[in-house]
Amino acid sequence: MAYSAKIGPSILSSDLSCLGNECVRMMECGADYLHLDVMDGHFVPNITFGHPMVECLRKSVGQDPFFDMHMMVSRPEQWVKPMAAAGANQYTFHLEATTNPGNLIKEIRESGMKVGLAIKPGTTVEELAPWANQIDMALVMTVEPGFGGQKFMEDMMPKVSWLRSQFPSLDIEVDGGVGPDSIHKCAEAGANMIVSGSAVIGSDDPRSVIALLRTVVAEAIQKRSLDR
Repeated sequence: MAYSAKIGPSILSSDLSCLGNECVRMMECGADYLHLDVMDGHFVPNITFGHPMVECLRKSVGQDPFFDMHMMVSRPEQWVKPMAAAGANQYTFHLEATTNPGNLIKEIRESGMKVGLAIKPGTTVEELAPWANQIDMALVMTVEPGFGGQKFMEDMMPKVSWLRSQFPSLDIEVDGGVGPDSIHKCAEAGANMIVSGSAVIGSDDPRSVIALLRTVVAEAIQKRSLDR
């Protein structure tokens, strides 16, 4: 099994007036990567930030942090090159936002980024399946995208389990309402990349929360390898 436990704080939950410092703080607290939510006000109701801010963040934090861009935008094709130039490492687009996923996957690869493919709660995992062997990561949303602080949707876990059974070495990410209370369910289902916003960033001790999340996921991965 090629996958490992990785924890990615969602920086949208942090103090946006000092985003560079917050990114550095999360990495120092043991984050494996940073999850950056891009919203365009069309695909989702909210607006956040775009590639100019990503470029500034990259200059501010250096080359080390892995930027996982969660592109909640209605025209994901439009932002591939700008995000690559800004220093993004992975471009995670929504299956619901494009009519030609194959072409978009190719474009992302050619621009030097890894490929993530996300599905909303209302989209079946079978719709993602045809692309699973062409992507680096599948993102199963555990809330409706567009707003922070929502309640974790446990009924999304069968999607994660199915993906893990069908694609044993795929990176599978969960995003939305994930924290110490819900991490066991995610880990047992087979998720290995964990996005956590307020549970990590709002904590008095982010280091401990990140360590706890990682330990639970790592133990589940180890158990799965022993059970095979």
